[in-house]
Amino acid sequence: MSSRRGSADIDDRNDRADSELFARVRAGDVRAREELIERYLPLARRLARRYQRTEEPIDDLVQVASLGLLKAVDRYDARRETAFSSFAVPTILGELRRHFRDRTWSVRVPRELQELALRVDKAAAALAAESGRAPTVAEIAAVVNVSEEQVLDAMQAATAYRAGSLDAPRGGAGEEASGETVADSIGVDEGGFARAEERATLEPMLAHITERERLVLRLRFGEDLTQAEIGERIGISQMQVSRLIRQAIARLREGLREDPPMG
Repeated sequence: MSSRRGSADIDDRNDRADSELFARVRAGDVRAREELIERYLPLARRLARRYQRTEEPIDDLVQVASLGLLKAVDRYDARRETAFSSFAVPTILGELRRHFRDRTWSVRVPRELQELALRVDKAAAALAAESGRAPTVAEIAAVVNVSEEQVLDAMQAATAYRAGSLDAPRGGAGEEASGETVADSIGVDEGGFARAEERATLEPMLAHITERERLVLRLRFGEDLTQAEIGERIGISQMQVSRLIRQAIARLREGLREDPPMG
């Protein structure tokens, strides 16, 4: 009984100290604000450790939790009967959840599914520590109080948390030793398909121009020769080359209007 009374006395003293500090903060005392922040930094650190993961540095989480603490100090109304710690905890946790929800996922996932994925991950870790084995989907669903299908969706969404490198080795040590990477198994764009499509589009249009005009166009746009170089190549003047190019382009445009490509 005496221990409970002693704890209550400590809480009362803490609340009075907080009230005095917040009164000074409202009066513009910067030092009082700093004292409040220092006083509750251990709370922010404890809450940050709840969300610690192997791929998320604890220093980053402490920084996020500290930002939540700053917001709590600035938003708290000391005239309320609620203790500051009761107001600060949900504010800090909200900042941590927002960090995971908005900044640490490589692929955009609906917020509800992100939050469920975090809950599923936490429940799976707790069950594994308790039983010494990987929990089943049904066991996780029972703890999180959702359906097994929702658990599977959350697990699938969790794969979007971090992007994998295309340079990462595929499979086990044998493949790693051979130097085969994820990128080796991904297809590449085949430029021949685009060229085939362009050829199929141009073929009927080329029937509208003469052989000489085709030659001039190929030398100008295919081999990137100047008009003077083309003239020297086929034995005509630069002016004639220019006229042939204009004529050929005009006929191609006319042919395109008469026989537009399908698709």
